[in-house]
Amino acid sequence: MSWLEIISVSILGVLFWQWIVSTRIHEIAVERARRECHRDGVQFLDDTVAIASIRPQRDANGRLVLKRTYTFEYSDTGNNRQPGSIVMLGQKVQGVDISLRIVEAGDGGIH
Repeated sequence: MSWLEIISVSILGVLFWQWIVSTRIHEIAVERARRECHRDGVQFLDDTVAIASIRPQRDANGRLVLKRTYTFEYSDTGNNRQPGSIVMLGQKVQGVDISLRIVEAGDGGIH
């Protein structure tokens, strides 16, 4: 096996691993948004979140991780759509904004 093949397979492996991690973080964001909507008595619409931004940032331990901001919609009356967002730093929830209130990371977050 040549060096080019080894490097190519390694890059594909890293990309695959990053995709798996990103999928897990997305699932955590969906579950947390669903839970916060349920807690506030509003309906979590479309049962999903969408990535709005992604950028590198240091966590509390000084490690470089990705900060992801997801957006979602909820309804407080059943016939409207309100915007919400959730911020993830690595695999930790940093905050949830459902416009009725803002939940900080220490409020029972998924870690």
